[in-house]
Amino acid sequence: NYRKSLINIIDFHSKNMIYKREKVPDNFDNKNISLLSRRILRYANRGVTRLKFLRKISDLLLKFSNCDKVELLMKDKDLYYRWIKNSNSYDRYDFQILGQKEISIIKSTTDENISTLDKLCRNILNSTFDSSLDFFTNSGSFWSGDIDLYLHDNETGIKTNTLISTDNYKSISIIHVEIDDFNDGLLELMSKEPYFFTKNEIILYENIGRILGIAIANRRAQSSLRERIKELACLYQISQITEKPGISLDEILQKITLLLPSALQYSDIAAAKITFDEKLFSTPGFGNALFSISSQIIINGQNRGIVNVAYTKGITEFYKNPFLVEEKKLLESVAREISMLVNRKQIEEDRKKIEEQLRHADRLATLGQLAAGVAHELNEPLGSILGFAQLSKKIHGLPNQVSEDLTKIENASIHAREVVKKLLFFARQMPIKIASVNINKIIEDGIYFLESRCIKEGIELIRSLAPNLPNVLADPAQIHQVLVNLIVNAIQAMPDGGILTIKTDVSDDFLILIVEDTGLGMTDKVREKIFLPFFTTKDVNEGTGLGLSVVHGIISSLGGNISVESEVNSGSSFKILLPLNDQI
Repeated sequence: NYRKSLINIIDFHSKNMIYKREKVPDNFDNKNISLLSRRILRYANRGVTRLKFLRKISDLLLKFSNCDKVELLMKDKDLYYRWIKNSNSYDRYDFQILGQKEISIIKSTTDENISTLDKLCRNILNSTFDSSLDFFTNSGSFWSGDIDLYLHDNETGIKTNTLISTDNYKSISIIHVEIDDFNDGLLELMSKEPYFFTKNEIILYENIGRILGIAIANRRAQSSLRERIKELACLYQISQITEKPGISLDEILQKITLLLPSALQYSDIAAAKITFDEKLFSTPGFGNALFSISSQIIINGQNRGIVNVAYTKGITEFYKNPFLVEEKKLLESVAREISMLVNRKQIEEDRKKIEEQLRHADRLATLGQLAAGVAHELNEPLGSILGFAQLSKKIHGLPNQVSEDLTKIENASIHAREVVKKLLFFARQMPIKIASVNINKIIEDGIYFLESRCIKEGIELIRSLAPNLPNVLADPAQIHQVLVNLIVNAIQAMPDGGILTIKTDVSDDFLILIVEDTGLGMTDKVREKIFLPFFTTKDVNEGTGLGLSVVHGIISSLGGNISVESEVNSGSSFKILLPLNDQI
């Protein structure tokens, strides 16, 4: 029926055909066609956007053909679009994305109730035309001298069409444009003048259509190549940023954020944002994002952040998702690069900590040997001084001043001996007596001697001791020393009074001892050094700098751990963990 309808139309068309031009115009020589072809191909090589390319090509075709209208009906992967340019509008172009109805007409293989011209377009695209008909060339191009006569369908009576707008246009030619195995389209030239085209012209336009197909494929390849270069340049610049010495992670993330928009297809309307560990790095205008894609930053199986890129404006070319598949892959590569960067930073920090611990251990070993030697050398003369001072005090009839001076010598000797004892503890030269220790009892015994000092200093002492606390294996004297050192430090940190809290608790693997104060607190810089031997913030003659280093050494020797949290003017909290695996 369709073929019969076409034949009837052909007969009617042929009887009423009046040719106004019998030969090809003068501009249709090989030189001008070659010039047009070179211009089309040269512009395609610039890798411009689709709209810029279509605008230029339609202008060239209008000027060359002297037609009134140029239409391009194209398929680009899953995008079907129409481009329209009229000769009477100097700078007006119409870009339309085809709807589902129009796409279904192109894809369908059945004769739905659509116009004859739409069926014709579909047949040209699907190469199902009949080249023996007079208005087809051997290559399948269609031309008509009076489209109004052709559009008359005796069976359906439909004159309007979906794929091509033919209002007020008499002459029309439809040229198949083959781009590649998966994409093609139609070039449509229209004139308001009837019988504007000749068959020989249409054959020449077919050559231009083939050049146009090559140019479109080349433009896509050039554009794709330029996008890949931009993406590779972005990754290279990111690698350069991450390799800069001394640059912080925050600086790196901010620079990457500013760099990302330049890698996108439409960089002038692009924005970027990186969120990492609740820190935000963003380019201006990201809050106005209309279209966006993202990729998560996964480190050791955990989601630590997200990388976003977005377009802040919509443009005509956007269809569904305006981002290229390669741009999504780029974003994933950037997220992986950030993950590896954070891992490297963490490894570097861990390495520095280990090196510092090794240096610290080496210093401790050296200081321990020195302390042991000094302590042994001092013990004998200190013992002699203390002994002779005590003997001298027993002499009858000593003047009061002499007796007071001997008492001062005795006290100074006892203090010096305590310092020597701490040195020996630090050097681990004192004999250790491991026993089953009840921490709560040692706390009660130690507080008994210090409670009166707390009252005198205006310090409220709070006990929060867990009942039925399990015993641990330790040296009672050492644990007592740990407790006394921590309490004395807390008292000294509260010169204007405060609250001293001593807590005990137990977990699955550890016994927990906490000593908290509401005193002066410490800066981070001081907190990092408090366990170093001879480090002290006290004035001269007020401390030796060995107390906390001895505490650290005792707890470490028991397989435990000590940590401190402190804030300036808010106090400090020392937390000790002692293992329960050897409890009795």
